[in-house]
Amino acid sequence: QVQLVESGGGSVQSGGSLRLSCAASGYTYSSYCMGWFRQAPGKEREGVAAIDSDGSSSYVDSVKGRFTISHDNAKNTLYLQMNSLKPEDTAMYYCAADFSPQSGLFCAPSWYHPREYNYWGQGTQVTVSS
Repeated sequence: QVQLVESGGGSVQSGGSLRLSCAASGYTYSSYCMGWFRQAPGKEREGVAAIDSDGSSSYVDSVKGRFTISHDNAKNTLYLQMNSLKPEDTAMYYCAADFSPQSGLFCAPSWYHPREYNYWGQGTQVTVSS
């Protein structure tokens, strides 16, 4: 049973930083596409960033230059380093993943769409005050 467990959310002031973590367990995989999504109240879930086992990463325009996605293969953990946070970054942040036991799984051009992922975490809240 695949589990994705996020941590690292919290409350910070504008301009501050947070690092989110997502620990994956329950699946032996050789390749992956993993991403971070966020959802603010009354808004649709938005793809924030994604990374695949080839090391390729993608970002939504609004976070480019401020957020960095990374993956520690030894720890099976996905990270999102968030710097220069803004009030508009306030949302519930979700980890999402698609795994394959074989090599060759990469993030699709539509990485930002929730349908590209089979597994989801429970979310961690990020609140940025002005």
